[in-house]
Amino acid sequence: MSVRPLAWIGQIVLYALFAVIIGWFSSHPRYQHLAPDEALLKISFSHPGQLKAECRRRSAEELAKLAPNMRTALDCPRARSPVVVELALDDRILTRRTVRAAGISEDGPSTLYERFEVPSGEHELSVRINDNVRVAGFNYTREEKVRLEPGRVLVVDFEPAKGGITFQ
Repeated sequence: MSVRPLAWIGQIVLYALFAVIIGWFSSHPRYQHLAPDEALLKISFSHPGQLKAECRRRSAEELAKLAPNMRTALDCPRARSPVVVELALDDRILTRRTVRAAGISEDGPSTLYERFEVPSGEHELSVRINDNVRVAGFNYTREEKVRLEPGRVLVVDFEPAKGGITFQ
């Protein structure tokens, strides 16, 4: 027998062994995303808070001192308010976070992503958000009875243009 057929047989054996190993690892060990009686609750948003301070009107003397290309009547700060988020399920607080605005000048959006494995079934979901340090308490709230199906995902989002807090 020449070397050529032996090389082919060896190559076939190695490819078959490789295929068996890949096939076994594609189904073992078994991965279970959630327990059979659990659902997933996610809160995810990116939102720029309100300005930390009010804009102020510049006086005529102040405007005269500025270069012509810098003469705007209003002087507005760049810094944004941190966004305070509170998420509760059946009167049990899952998270209460203060998310600072991104950027060196704190003028970017506040971004939050958290996930919670919770029991499936009927629950009272409460979400409160404050995006303005000049307002006491929460300026956005939503409380709703939700049904969380086993293995399903409920996403809590925050979009003021769409009415505030949304559940998807």
